[in-house]
Amino acid sequence: MEVKVVLLTGGSSGIGAATAHLLADAGMKVYAASRRGTIDRPQDGIVPVALDVNDAAGTEALVARIVQAEGRLDAVICNAGNGIFGPVEGTLESEARAQFETTYFGSLKSIQACLPVFRKQGFGRIITITSVMAVLQLPFQGFYSSAKAALLSLSQSLSMELQDSGIQCCSILPGDVATGFTAARKINQAGSDPTSPYKERMERNLRKIEHDELGGMSPEVIGREILKQLRRKRMSVRVIPRLDYKLVGLLVRILPSRTALFMISRLYN
Repeated sequence: MEVKVVLLTGGSSGIGAATAHLLADAGMKVYAASRRGTIDRPQDGIVPVALDVNDAAGTEALVARIVQAEGRLDAVICNAGNGIFGPVEGTLESEARAQFETTYFGSLKSIQACLPVFRKQGFGRIITITSVMAVLQLPFQGFYSSAKAALLSLSQSLSMELQDSGIQCCSILPGDVATGFTAARKINQAGSDPTSPYKERMERNLRKIEHDELGGMSPEVIGREILKQLRRKRMSVRVIPRLDYKLVGLLVRILPSRTALFMISRLYN
């Protein structure tokens, strides 16, 4: 079956909006969901819808609405997420849970809402937008890395569970992307403490991260990779866009852990 109708979370801006436009240009009908229920540039083929991915009942209702309107739902792209910055020491449990609530559990709820439809059709595509930090952890972003690593693991486990069902899973692991995510990043309570023993290192680290992100690839690079996977007969299970990030991912896998962590720590501290 050809992918024609897509549910995309986190679709109002950044990677989500870029992806929505590219998929619509390719002839797909995209329901671009976000809390705001808007998109940066209206376009035929894109239906902005309001959705809080933390609301399981609301997600299920949206999936039912799409199926009723279109008679089908071919793919879900789990892109909604957030980011917190700060040391592990002193981070409030509520802050850590907030990171996981949208990034991991919001994606889980979206997937679970779509799976019965996909199974009934005998066809469906699940794409999760994780991060290269799922395999390349950075200091002071431990909770973001953890949530993305959990989402990557979930997708890969699910891909095995769904063998021979006609439903496929793919995780996209972007590196640095120039979007509004940089400005939206939240610094947690411990990271905002002027007396923190990590203060100087955090400031240097954050400057490096923001510099890399603002000079990163365009969100269209990720959108084109998503479109490529949706068009394939068999999606890849895990994709790291762009050669330099692929090489970094390979080095992290083959180097001893102590060596890899030492190199990353030197680079970011």
